[in-house]
Amino acid sequence: MAGGGPDTGELYSPWVGLIFVFNLIVGTGALTMPKAFGQAGLVLSGLIIIALAFMSFMTATFVIEAMAAANAIIRYKRKEKKREPLWSPISTYEAYYSTKYTFLEETDSNSSSSCESIESLYSDNENTEKRSLLHSQRASRNKISSYDGASPSVNNVAIQSGVPSLKKKKSDFFDITERVEMGQMASMYFSKVGVYIFNVALAVYLYGDLAIYAVTVPKSLMNITCSSTHSSRDTDPCWGKDSMSRMNAYRLFLAIFVTSLGSFAFFDLTKTKYLQIVTSLLRWSAFGLMIILAIIVLVEGKEHKHKPRLVGPFESIPNLFGICVYSFMCHHSLPSLVTPINDKSKLTRFFFGDYMLILVFYLMLCFTAVFAFTLVELQDIYTLSFFGDNPVLDIAVLQYFLALFPVFTLSTNFPIIAITLRNNLKTIFARRTGQPYHWVIDRLFFPLLAIVPPVIVAFATTNVTELVGITGSYAGAVIQYIIPASMVYYGRRETKKLFGERWGNKHRSPFHHKAWCIFVMLWAVVCVGFVTADHIISGS
Repeated sequence: MAGGGPDTGELYSPWVGLIFVFNLIVGTGALTMPKAFGQAGLVLSGLIIIALAFMSFMTATFVIEAMAAANAIIRYKRKEKKREPLWSPISTYEAYYSTKYTFLEETDSNSSSSCESIESLYSDNENTEKRSLLHSQRASRNKISSYDGASPSVNNVAIQSGVPSLKKKKSDFFDITERVEMGQMASMYFSKVGVYIFNVALAVYLYGDLAIYAVTVPKSLMNITCSSTHSSRDTDPCWGKDSMSRMNAYRLFLAIFVTSLGSFAFFDLTKTKYLQIVTSLLRWSAFGLMIILAIIVLVEGKEHKHKPRLVGPFESIPNLFGICVYSFMCHHSLPSLVTPINDKSKLTRFFFGDYMLILVFYLMLCFTAVFAFTLVELQDIYTLSFFGDNPVLDIAVLQYFLALFPVFTLSTNFPIIAITLRNNLKTIFARRTGQPYHWVIDRLFFPLLAIVPPVIVAFATTNVTELVGITGSYAGAVIQYIIPASMVYYGRRETKKLFGERWGNKHRSPFHHKAWCIFVMLWAVVCVGFVTADHIISGS
């Protein structure tokens, strides 16, 4: 997961949305994937990445369907509250000659004027039919299935007066035009306990995010500044015989990092479009350069002639699982990414193409890495494998660019994630009365509560791979599997109550059978149980 989505109200094309999704998914997780890939072996790693890419794509379509259902529910209840007819003609001319109809705009202030415009279109006989149709709609407002093609009289009136079938227009309720965030959907679909579980899972995931960032940046700076090799231990001196150790240098950089960027958690900050463009260019340049350099090593057949393991030890699989879940994460930011897309008619196809592109990218990154580097040379932060005394890259400028890449990109994301976590904690601990907390708690306690725990974890460990694995295996599995499957299940049930048996969600997931939701739930439970059992066994 690379960070937040675009903070803009502007619409953009599906191709731009595809790029945004790519940039959101490809981030820190990809930097830790080559090491875990090499440890688990080529065969097992390849199968696991393909399987988890498929699962992530499936649950992403669940989130999109749940978003469409949420839009339909909000739109229906808004019409219900205003007592407006569910459709009206675009204009007198188009309604009479072209029979083009659309839903009433949500900004209409007077529904009676709309009804008067309808009545002015037709002769006395047509007016009688139209009023009959509107009366039928109002009488069945609590049971919308009555206009879902079930009533012959309604359909006959629609056909005689040139009105399209209401079933055809009903799908417009499912247009994704309002940004309904995951937290809002959780409030719509879940009970109070479910909403609390969602907020806690998101908070834990964000804590893991911050801990990963807080370790990656200082560790990169430590490896850049210390005059020691990759095989050095944390207790080795950083610069000379009498200098501070590498671990103390790491902690010094960590203190500087937290002091300079952690202070933003006390304020409000948004990720601008221009900052996104810069970080995207850096990301594409760095990952592209690493793949090209590894390919050059393989083509030239330098000193790195070795056979990577085909099947690694069984205990390496849980960590790879967590890293892959983390590396395909985008679900919590999909509402911000999908809603501004101007043409959503082929969303599923675009997401399938995006996931295929990311899958091929990850496989290229990992396969080139394990053939170009030995397991000893592969660092848990892949960019550091190109830095120092190695023959893969002997251009100093490029070495420093790759080594500093996580520093630049993650430093821009750290304040955004910290502010998001701070706001999420306020939601979890919000008072039942709705009254705000004292300014000391609001402005000091919650920011510190967001920053301090990840910093404590970062002071205790420098193992980025393990942090990514744990974050993805637990909080990531809940957000990527359990939450989307639950949302789409309850979203379908709610829309079925409102729109009847033959409701039609145009953004319905290809995996619309109930068995897929059950399968995702079982998959999540089995995987988390497997990871937990492995940690317990290995720990004992």
